Amino acid sequence: MDTPFPIEITPAALDQVKRLVAKDGRPDVFLRLGVKGGGCSGLEYVMKLDTARKPIDLEQVIDGITMVCDAKSATFLSGSKFDYTGNLIGGGFAFVNPNAGRSCGCGTSFTPK
Repeated sequence: MDTPFPIEITPAALDQVKRLVAKDGRPDVFLRLGVKGGGCSGLEYVMKLDTARKPIDLEQVIDGITMVCDAKSATFLSGSKFDYTGNLIGGGFAFVNPNAGRSCGCGTSFTPK
């Protein structure tokens, strides 16, 4: 892979992703991270278990877990951190994105700088 993976995965996020992949059970499943148009701020974060590869996918494998991000999303997520917190309020997966000029209140979408 010529282009480095654009997103840092925290240990807490990796542990939770391992649980989700194990629960899913499909042998070829991986985590897709990215962005798509939409949300209340312009771009919406994408996080889903997937089995379909795209020609423009960048890939990283950590502890046997494959993470994929398409090259278009990588431009908006470069330098980001993907984290997980088990907090009762405001917990779950979250992107910490230095490229976000403005984020929505719920943290699922952003406007690029």
